[in-house]
Amino acid sequence: MSVLPQHERLVIAYEPVWAIGTGRTATAETAQEAHGFIKSLHPTAVLYGGSVKPDNAAGLLSQPDVDGALVGGASLDLPSFEAICLAGAEAAA
Repeated sequence: MSVLPQHERLVIAYEPVWAIGTGRTATAETAQEAHGFIKSLHPTAVLYGGSVKPDNAAGLLSQPDVDGALVGGASLDLPSFEAICLAGAEAAA
């Protein structure tokens, strides 16, 4: 049973507490495990938000329960943000 009611516009962003402000990123497997757990509690889209960068975006976004990325600092650098977007497009294809 979900604590939150379902809503078509609800999206949950997940970032491990140990990643906040550190630049550290969960492994793709750890992100998948956490996102799968969140989705077992609430059937909604879950974004990963812990230091998504061009070098880890493809691995994170290819996980079945990772629905997207909440990009922070990398969004300020156009080539980095473009690479993350391309990784997301490839994962979605």
